[in-house]
Amino acid sequence: MNILTYDSDDKLNEAAANIIVGQIQTTPRAVLGLATGGTPVGIYKQIVRDFQRGMFSFRNVTTFNLDEYVNLAIDHPESYHTYMNNHLFDHIDLPASQCHIPDGNAVDTAEECRRYDESIELAGQIDLQLLGLGHNGHIGFNEPAHALIKSTHVVDLAAETLEANARFFDSIDDVPKQALTMGVGTILKAKKILLVVKGADKADIVQRSLQGPITTDVPASLLQTHPNLIVLLDSAAAGKLA
Repeated sequence: MNILTYDSDDKLNEAAANIIVGQIQTTPRAVLGLATGGTPVGIYKQIVRDFQRGMFSFRNVTTFNLDEYVNLAIDHPESYHTYMNNHLFDHIDLPASQCHIPDGNAVDTAEECRRYDESIELAGQIDLQLLGLGHNGHIGFNEPAHALIKSTHVVDLAAETLEANARFFDSIDDVPKQALTMGVGTILKAKKILLVVKGADKADIVQRSLQGPITTDVPASLLQTHPNLIVLLDSAAAGKLA
């Protein structure tokens, strides 16, 4: 585990973007796992800047997003399809056929989960997986549980997750109660994992995830078992690390 701490949001975003861009530069046909939420916004903005400077191309890259809400229209302002288009896909040369996001509106969600896992397998191992961290230790939408599901699946979102995501909607009642999420097993199969966390409100769960016992009650703690984990924190998120 390689933990790096930054004293400004700009420096952290630049460092994370440099790792992702470097992956594409060294592996033009890279398979990337992508995340959504508040944390990656500045990272994607920096990646778009680097792309516009002609530093690299997404033409041969394949991407897989971690998750999507269930029964939220693809063009809804808060769908992860919309998020990815607004923050990244509309500004780069990634072919639409090479970017993948789970279909939360699929009639048969079990079949959609199977199809998504098959698509990942066909693309090959994920070279670099970008992750954020939920307040309860979830990665993707893998919530704390007695046992974690290794493959893509439907998950009932925890109360803490609904509350955290309510800021993106008019009210907490509008937050979808379920999501499709890549499983922990798939996440841990990535060759390299990049975990990015910001804010003092995440300091406790950062410490529990990186230095506490490995337990399914804190899904992110399983990242301690990964052989190539890079953690980027701002100074506030790193505040409780020993």
